[in-house]
Amino acid sequence: MNKEILAKAQLWLSDTFDETTRQEIQNLIDNYPEQLTDRFYKNMEFGTGGMRGIMGAGINRINKYTLGQATQGLSNYLIKTFPNKDLKVAIAYDCRHNSNTFAKIVADVFAANNIKVFLFDEMRPTPELSFAVRYLSCDAGIVLTASHNPPEYNGYKVYWNDGAQIVPPQDHEIIAEVAKVAFSEINFKSNESLIEYVSLAIDEAFIDASIKNGTFNTSGKENLKVVFTSLHGTSIKIIPDCLAKAGYTNVFIVEEQRKPDGNFPTVESPNPEEPAALKMALDLADKVQGDIVIGTDPDSDRVGIAVRDLEGKMILLNGNQAMSMMSDFLLKKWQEAGKLNGNQFIASTIVSTNLVKEITASYGVETKIGLTGFKWIAKMIRENSHQEFIGGGEESFGFMIGDFIRDKDAVTATLLACEIAADAKSNGSSFYEELLKLYQKHHFYKEHLISIVKKGMDGAEKIAQMMVDLRENPLTEIDGAKVIFINDYQSSIKTNLLTGEKITIDIPKSNVLIYEMEDGTSVAARPSGTEPKIKFYFSVKSVLDTVKDAPIVEQTLDAKIQRIIKELNL
Repeated sequence: MNKEILAKAQLWLSDTFDETTRQEIQNLIDNYPEQLTDRFYKNMEFGTGGMRGIMGAGINRINKYTLGQATQGLSNYLIKTFPNKDLKVAIAYDCRHNSNTFAKIVADVFAANNIKVFLFDEMRPTPELSFAVRYLSCDAGIVLTASHNPPEYNGYKVYWNDGAQIVPPQDHEIIAEVAKVAFSEINFKSNESLIEYVSLAIDEAFIDASIKNGTFNTSGKENLKVVFTSLHGTSIKIIPDCLAKAGYTNVFIVEEQRKPDGNFPTVESPNPEEPAALKMALDLADKVQGDIVIGTDPDSDRVGIAVRDLEGKMILLNGNQAMSMMSDFLLKKWQEAGKLNGNQFIASTIVSTNLVKEITASYGVETKIGLTGFKWIAKMIRENSHQEFIGGGEESFGFMIGDFIRDKDAVTATLLACEIAADAKSNGSSFYEELLKLYQKHHFYKEHLISIVKKGMDGAEKIAQMMVDLRENPLTEIDGAKVIFINDYQSSIKTNLLTGEKITIDIPKSNVLIYEMEDGTSVAARPSGTEPKIKFYFSVKSVLDTVKDAPIVEQTLDAKIQRIIKELNL
């Protein structure tokens, strides 16, 4: 056993830690050295979605002490940043195992540091926490969630006073404060008088704001058949009421998945990006002749959408298709209202579809591009207060409408998706047909994502080596097309392989590589910031002359993607 790891583990046998924790660590030392290594080879870190990991004892696990250390460090940072201020934080949590217990532990630490806490009395969607931070004039916010990860995970998302997740340099400053905190220095002795439980008043305000931002007096709402599943998550607390209040009365809920349950018993993964997660909803849609299926992840920030294709078959849209349709619909409504004057923008990310750029350009609206994660979109809003933010999204099934919250929001996005479907149906069309018309007007884009999982310390090293290989041995041709540009976001350099010209990329550094080909194809590689995996994104495009040609064009693009995957040995 590694002596350094053993020494770190033995610190957890002291009286600083409770008896249960000490017994768990001693058992690992005695019997499970590999598990011990995984728990102590690194500290929990903040990634694109905050601190997220498997629950259990150890510095590389989510537990009372790692959460307490993070909260003590954040408390110290808040006190330094806002001296002589009566500090306030809001805390929400999802349906996962221990989320409610962890939320109370976090609340106790804040209260022990003389910080006022607004703690939701039950689980709530993550976007509602983002809303509550500003609604309650808080200085920060916390959500206990692991989003769509497996049941053994939990997490800790940190929000600032504008309702957005933290970004550099602030995140590094907070991490530095957390690193200074010894476990023995965590103040768990709560001042209960500083903890206030909140519920319905925030729900009502959030629902009203969602309806205001996500609906447009669309006709035919009562005729749209909506099938909804919360996938055992928090959205069941808000979305059914939100749909009803917005005028959608024909809503069918997947009853087997209605009850919040951290085991997610009816799905292998509670991720609406996975077609299997929405199988029950798709089956119900066929039974009731539903027009649209909506599924949300456990903390209700991601939304999966399925609609009927030209042959009447339910198909799951990808995140790029959904964000393209939402962007176009919002722009059309702003244009109809006479609100577009060149001072607005739509937001997207470096690994999302370029179709959004084509759409926004056709309306004379700017597209701002940032790194993956809605904290970067929130940063755009904060730094461009002279412009109006219309909406923004990313390929991983996230979208945000307006700036009343500052994170991806499956609640308001659900309303907007239904508005698009109802509007199309009332005009003798469909959501999918309108998507094809969008392709016809611009280009038919086809995207594909591959995620390669590499767990543990060895896996992290393999992922790092894959990125090194791509940098040291860059591709020059893919599927017969020359690579024109290599965008290295780690070095902030865009290289033109034809001319040798190097252009500075004005986006914060990130471990991402994107190849751009002469035929419009792009391939991106990015290690995940919150999961032990590396992701490869593929995008190809073609002209679509008529809607009826869509199946043939799509087959051609699919075949091209598969050739590229084979060529890259993925």
